[in-house]
Amino acid sequence: MAGRLDGKVAIVTGAASGIGRASAILFAREGARVVVVDQNSAELDVTVKTISHGGGGVQGTSADVGNEDQVKEFVDLALRSFGRLDVIYANAGISGGMVPPPLLEQTPDYWLRILQTNLLGPFLAIKHCAPQMIKNGKGSIVLTASVAGLRANAGGAPYSASKAGVISLAQTAATALLGTGVRVNAICPGLIETGMTKPIFEGAKQRGTSAKIGQLNPLQRAGAPEEIAAMALFLASDESSYVNGVAFPVDGGLSSSLPFARPIR
Repeated sequence: MAGRLDGKVAIVTGAASGIGRASAILFAREGARVVVVDQNSAELDVTVKTISHGGGGVQGTSADVGNEDQVKEFVDLALRSFGRLDVIYANAGISGGMVPPPLLEQTPDYWLRILQTNLLGPFLAIKHCAPQMIKNGKGSIVLTASVAGLRANAGGAPYSASKAGVISLAQTAATALLGTGVRVNAICPGLIETGMTKPIFEGAKQRGTSAKIGQLNPLQRAGAPEEIAAMALFLASDESSYVNGVAFPVDGGLSSSLPFARPIR
């Protein structure tokens, strides 16, 4: 049976764990040849071996997504290895710490470090991947934003601002690429169990409050990386050929309503 990404070449950043690893594995399973990128070489090797052992075509490389020269290098790697580029999932991101400093004590360097990875990184992905896709007459660029970019209190100020910027970037880039056939969309994950959020889940286990994780969304649970990967697959595939410039919350319904107190029964 044909895979949903048969014949396509995809780059996935932040692929050493969590959403990026789940997406890279799913893309390969659906027929894509994949270049996986992360700064954590040891964990990235696990992703590479998992895809390779499953029979997928894969190349892995360590890179900083906020460094333009290194972005050029992994785009060139995809072209040298597989001859074309159809998809990039610019997923790599950092939180800036689960308990950020108070807003008025934050430094410009702290902000710039987060913005360089979370917002400059997706811009560089668009800048260097879109021209290759334009040659093909079509392509899909997928960005990881966050529900923190939609509403306050889901992350620290610089993290939230960076993810709001990613949502705007998806919209403005889609418009900038009009007529090229290249689509740009964003995913806004809610609370997902990944390396970034691991302290939340471990802390809840230690306190015996794991059942409360995700209680604010209508599904009343946290999400799994594979559930975000499923949305990324849809956006990467031709099934979403008329979807462009949109940010999709995948959050159990968290962003659909305001928080409220449940009645006592």
